[in-house]
Amino acid sequence: MAPKTQSHPYFITTQSSNPNYPLFVFLPGMDETGKELIYIQTAGLEAAFDVRCFVIPPDDLTSWDEMTEKVISLTKIELEKTPRRHVYLCGESFGGCLALKVLEKFPQLFTKIILINSASSFHRVPWLNLGSLLFPYTPQIFYKISSFLSLPFLANLSRIPPTASLALSKSTSSAPQETANQRLSLMRDFDIDENKLSQITQPVLLIGSRNGRLLPSEAEAQYLSNIFPNHQIITLPHSGHACLVERDVNLYQLLLSANFTVA
Repeated sequence: MAPKTQSHPYFITTQSSNPNYPLFVFLPGMDETGKELIYIQTAGLEAAFDVRCFVIPPDDLTSWDEMTEKVISLTKIELEKTPRRHVYLCGESFGGCLALKVLEKFPQLFTKIILINSASSFHRVPWLNLGSLLFPYTPQIFYKISSFLSLPFLANLSRIPPTASLALSKSTSSAPQETANQRLSLMRDFDIDENKLSQITQPVLLIGSRNGRLLPSEAEAQYLSNIFPNHQIITLPHSGHACLVERDVNLYQLLLSANFTVA
């Protein structure tokens, strides 16, 4: 029997494609190995953008550097199809960390940058670091239970419609335990070159939820604002960590409110 071939990260197009619009590269959170949640999070962006979403397959165990190179190469492939257009880079949660890694290596590729509840503070939160170290020793049955119990920490459930709640629940339990452990390890070891990032002059929009129970997202937006000289901050006063699936939060509307849709 032939050995199983490992999957690799790839782009999907969630809405109708329009090469006349700016390219919008969306890097989702660590649990989004499926696609249902990504479709919800990016709904509406097709009004002004040609959206590509980065999907990390459940069996993918690549490093930060490998994921970074993949995002850059996929983006360049899209630009070869339609050159000389603006490119937006948007990272949410785990994807915010990946976006920062991408910007360290290839900032000139992107016109504008959006970071939403960036999980870049993970390694500075002691209880999360301890939990990630103990995670490999969690029995499989407790791993499945903990995925369900983590939902109130990921989101303000009272603000999420049933369809989004189901997609979020499926997303948090979709990755195998080995994959979840590897992603947590990446978060624990995450670091950035702040001096290099501070040289970025493109506009950066920082979005942080005030009611997130998982990470100090509002404080992290303030922390990142000290790195990027050309930034705006949007605070979502009632939102949880998974803000983009809440019924009153729409990413496209947030970009409009910040005048962030015209390059």
